[in-house]
Amino acid sequence: RLKTAFLARRTFTTSARQLRNKVPEAQKLFQEDNGLPVHIKGGTSDVMLYRATMILSGTCYSLYWLLLAAAPQKNA
Repeated sequence: RLKTAFLARRTFTTSARQLRNKVPEAQKLFQEDNGLPVHIKGGTSDVMLYRATMILSGTCYSLYWLLLAAAPQKNA
């Protein structure tokens, strides 16, 4: 029992590595007034992700309305 208490205490008090806080750097980047919208301030990967999302959602929306128009109408 003593050994398990020691192991539990040790895992909570020691850390394998110290992580650096990157939040202030990200805040500085996103709060900078450079005329860019917030969804593309992160660089090339954000631009590509934004464009892929717009293409995918536009395609799905168009297919939805095409399928809705092609479906037979119920007569009331």
